[in-house]
Amino acid sequence: MPLTSTSLIVVAAVAAIALVGAPTRATAQPGQKAILVLASSRRDVRITALGAQTLPAVIEERLEQSVDAYFESIDQARFPDPGYQTAFREFLRAKYQGRHFDVVIPLQDVATAFVSHYRDDLFPSTPVVFYATDGAPRLENATGVLAQPDLTTTLTLALALQPDLEQVFVVAGASGRDKANEDGARAQFRSLEPRLKFTYLSALPIDQLLRRLAALPPRSIVYYLLFYQDSVGENVNPVTFLDRVTEASNRPVYSWVDTTIGHGVVGGGLRVLDSLIDTLANQAVRVLRGTSANGIPIVSSDVSIKQVDWRQLRRWKINERRVPEGTLVLFRDPSVWERYKVYIVAAAALLAAQSILIGGLLAQVTRRRRAEDEVRRRETELRSSYERIRDLGGRLLNAQEGERARIARELHDDISQHLAILAIDLQRVSRLIVERPQEAERLAAEASDRTQSVGASVRDLSHRLHPSNLAFAGLVPALSGLQRTASTDGVEVSFSHGHVPSLLSNDLTLCLFRIAEEAVQNAIRHSRGTRIDVNLDSVGDAIMLTVVDNGGGFNPLVAERGLGLISMRERIELAGGTLHVLSAPGEGTRITARVGLPGEQKSYAAG
Repeated sequence: MPLTSTSLIVVAAVAAIALVGAPTRATAQPGQKAILVLASSRRDVRITALGAQTLPAVIEERLEQSVDAYFESIDQARFPDPGYQTAFREFLRAKYQGRHFDVVIPLQDVATAFVSHYRDDLFPSTPVVFYATDGAPRLENATGVLAQPDLTTTLTLALALQPDLEQVFVVAGASGRDKANEDGARAQFRSLEPRLKFTYLSALPIDQLLRRLAALPPRSIVYYLLFYQDSVGENVNPVTFLDRVTEASNRPVYSWVDTTIGHGVVGGGLRVLDSLIDTLANQAVRVLRGTSANGIPIVSSDVSIKQVDWRQLRRWKINERRVPEGTLVLFRDPSVWERYKVYIVAAAALLAAQSILIGGLLAQVTRRRRAEDEVRRRETELRSSYERIRDLGGRLLNAQEGERARIARELHDDISQHLAILAIDLQRVSRLIVERPQEAERLAAEASDRTQSVGASVRDLSHRLHPSNLAFAGLVPALSGLQRTASTDGVEVSFSHGHVPSLLSNDLTLCLFRIAEEAVQNAIRHSRGTRIDVNLDSVGDAIMLTVVDNGGGFNPLVAERGLGLISMRERIELAGGTLHVLSAPGEGTRITARVGLPGEQKSYAAG
């Protein structure tokens, strides 16, 4: 086969390397494993970079010994001339003459086909561990990984994200490898053609392709197969060129290789090259450890994972709820919770602790304030009681002195005068009893009358100080007696009673009698009324005394400090009862004393 000018240049370079470089060629250390990785693509393509760097490192790590690794790239996309492979074969023969490899690893179909075609010339006894996509090669002493690309999974994902999808524009280049990718896509897409319309934007100049992508119709997407070379021979890096495609396209772009994610594609069923390299390294390590390649089954690996770029979902306004379950969502902006959840939880815990502490302090402050208020209230009550008792004590002293003065006046002005006159009369009687018997008899009669008058005065004074009939006759007769003695020509006092217990304690009897007596005396002295009604009755388990007059009345708030009302209230409170005063100027007065009965009592009949 005649060689082109490019092939001749390569052959010349090979010859130069063979003649000049052969004497200085390095050799592997004894016992060190040597491997040759042969790639199909240019060095800046990711699968090639993984084969040159990652794959030897993984093999060395798992083999647990140093590996002497070599790497070559055919770069079929930029050198499609058939004579190039012949020249490349000569290059390898010259470069690695005398070199023994423990395993040869061709990556992708171009390199695998090259090794299959020239193996007898270059590596006649070397085991082969391949990575192929278009069926397993016919090779002896070979094993590897077969990972046929699944291009339809990307379209299944696109239909889930965009249910109204009708048309797919497929982007591919014009190189031999681009055409191979397009042929494979056409074969797989036939099953979807009744559902979707496919338009292949291949073998176009780059400028024309970008203009077409900028004017795509609605309900369509772009499917980026890969793009190595346009129709006029301009070579590009397929991943770098994808940035221009996604920037120019007015519709979402999908793909099938994981290296495209992050370059503007929405996503797809993406082939994960790292997983493939990992599986390929496991196969190679087994061979390097001595297992025959023929004895190691070829692994059919499905290395596609559904992935989407969250940023592109936002860009094209695709509802995230349409993302199928199990799809990997990349580049998602973490929420505030996801980003700061540790701090949020810590702050919430701290806030809760502070809230509990503050709540406890507030409750304590509230209880303390209530206690202080209660103390102040009791202090006020005590102070009020103290002032009241002090005032009452002064009033009682004054009342006591007044009562003593009244008694003294009565004793001096009435009883003492009567007794003095009685003594004088008795002296006169003793002198006249012989001389003038008749006059002595008259004086004796007057002395007798005066003696009875003194006795009556003493009895009235004694009764006013303490009514003796309370202890012997009871409360009702005592109040009846009060009615008689208190009634005058200008004031009528009436008394009525209901079912009043006849056997009341002396203290309760005295209490109720003194209240009635004080109320009646106050009404006579101050009300200027003409009628006073006194009623005593039992109501339920209590006894009630009511004194009502038709006098001028008074303001209870003003008269509350009067000694009469104070003494009545003190008496009823000591007995465990209550006193209510209802009065107003010009409307008379009603005083009601109520006290509970200590048990069942025998009652007077109403009369």
